[in-house]
Amino acid sequence: MDRIHHPERFGSFIGRQTRRKSDVSSSRSASDLSTTHDRFDDDDIAWIENVEEVGDENIDEIFREIDPFIADNCSSTLEIPDAVDTLSKIVDYRIAKYCSESSEARFGMSPEEDSCFLEAVSRISKLANAFGNLPAGHATALVLNRTTMTLHHAMVFLEEELRDILEDSNCNPDHNLNPNVLDTNQRDGEDSHRSASVSQEDESISDLKDQEHFPEFLPEVVTKMAGIATVMISAGYENECCQVYSIVRRNAFDEALKSMEFEAKSIEDVQRMYRDGFEAAAETWIQAVKHCAAVLFPRERKLCDSIFTVDPSISQRLFHSLAQSVLRKFINFADAIALTKRSAEKLFKYLDMYEVLRDVAPAVVESCSVVDNSAGELSLEISDAVNRIAETAVYIFCDLENSIKCDAAKIPVPGGAIHPLTRYVMNYLKYACEFKDTLEQIFHENQILLRSVSLAKSDRPNQVESPEHKLSAFAFQLTTVMELLDSNLVAKSKLYKDPSLRYIFLMNNGRYILQKIKGSGGEILQLVGHTWYRIRSTVVRHYHKNYQRETWGRVLGCLSHEGLQVNGKVNKPALKERFKNFGALIDEIHKTQRTWVVGDEQLRSELRASIAAVVIPAYRSFLGRFRQYLDGGRAGADKYIKYQPEDVETLIEELFDGNTASMSRKRT
Repeated sequence: MDRIHHPERFGSFIGRQTRRKSDVSSSRSASDLSTTHDRFDDDDIAWIENVEEVGDENIDEIFREIDPFIADNCSSTLEIPDAVDTLSKIVDYRIAKYCSESSEARFGMSPEEDSCFLEAVSRISKLANAFGNLPAGHATALVLNRTTMTLHHAMVFLEEELRDILEDSNCNPDHNLNPNVLDTNQRDGEDSHRSASVSQEDESISDLKDQEHFPEFLPEVVTKMAGIATVMISAGYENECCQVYSIVRRNAFDEALKSMEFEAKSIEDVQRMYRDGFEAAAETWIQAVKHCAAVLFPRERKLCDSIFTVDPSISQRLFHSLAQSVLRKFINFADAIALTKRSAEKLFKYLDMYEVLRDVAPAVVESCSVVDNSAGELSLEISDAVNRIAETAVYIFCDLENSIKCDAAKIPVPGGAIHPLTRYVMNYLKYACEFKDTLEQIFHENQILLRSVSLAKSDRPNQVESPEHKLSAFAFQLTTVMELLDSNLVAKSKLYKDPSLRYIFLMNNGRYILQKIKGSGGEILQLVGHTWYRIRSTVVRHYHKNYQRETWGRVLGCLSHEGLQVNGKVNKPALKERFKNFGALIDEIHKTQRTWVVGDEQLRSELRASIAAVVIPAYRSFLGRFRQYLDGGRAGADKYIKYQPEDVETLIEELFDGNTASMSRKRT
């Protein structure tokens, strides 16, 4: 509907008003909010002060007189009813009364009066529009001028009244608002491994902040705003009405986000602020996005649809514009975060961010759907942001590969214990498996990038892929990391001068890797397959055998019968030397290897049992066979036999305890 313009009087209240209501402190009283100076300029105030007092007791009768005239489209064949002028006076008086300092006379205090007022304004707008089509004449001009002036005053008043109602949510949470606004259970639950270290008390405080800045309106308040919007749009003031709504609701969203400690900043500001606070920044972003998608956006869409019932397309357009504005803040923030310095520890927050955007995007885009292609553009923006986060995750994971390959520590771990790199990498992979579906998706969708930044296949250690278990993209990267770790550990084992200690080191670390693969629900095992696991188990058993051969092979050599008999007789000097060497070797092994570390209790027991199973029976047999050939009887035998089988067994049980005091004095 075309708007009737009056020279120098019409135009958006937003454009001509110099003093913004939003600039006024939220602590103002209700009476201050309704002062005439906040609503009209000086000319308007003078008009209000001189409005003729008129009663509206016969308003229904006035409507009955005017309605036929409006229905006839103000045809020139009908005389202009006197009720037209009376209606203008009634509307003018009602506006002046609403703008008085009396809180009892405020708009909204009497629903019946307000409804009647809106009906009257609706008829004034129809009259003003129709009068513009009448032939020019003195009488017509006078009526047109009076009607359009009244319409102007009504639109200025309603525009600012709409702003008042909307802004009351910020300045006074208890006024016209639903006190049961937010169900604290609406916040999405997090898995324990992904939840932020925020107590339930902190979440309750956050909910209260959100309630303060983003409450729901009572149904009767929404109905009142819908009535105002309907009248303004029907009168041709759609732009003013929509602009008021957009500005106030965007401010409300900004305040709600601030209450969640999220604030849009430039890329430079984000990188500067969160250089050392990435975790907190990412978690704030995640909670804000999820809360907007799950709570604030649906609530805003409902509010928008309820207010702009006169034209659903307006509601769609307004909500889309607001949601797009908020989402672009999130997207810009995500882009800035993605440009911060990469580190392996950041991967899991990036994956959280990826999942949030990926999962909320369809619902948000669908709720923003409009006739034009704006929703498609928004979907593309979100998709691009998701892809950028995914690419960052690929780079970080591949940085882990390269960091393992290039890790060249020159100091061996004391006692052959589990290397910190082993613990770090395997716990990292265990944690990564909790995102296995997401990582599968990311690696699958970014295969070209993955091939370009990951280690080339020809540079990777030999990987085993059984015919019955074809490795997925993520599983392949997983095995790549573990094979790189294994190669790195083999290189680190060469830092030990003692070959036996090398195998203890490899055995410790290999066993730890197997435990991590099989433990934690078997997720890693499921990904790499049982064939790969069995091969790695075989390698660890070889380390065990090599250790036994390297250390205890010399001991068993002392117990060999070979070379002890010459021409059918026992060579006593050689026998005595064997017993002395056996005792000396046991002393040396005990002194050295009790400082070595086998932290896993089961592996330590297995090692001791396997050693005892080989050494003790051999020693008993050797002792029983040759003790009698030592000179001097039992006393003479004790001179050469330092340990009884039970003593050796006790000494074996004391191995691998990791005596750190001894280790600090001994160089490997």
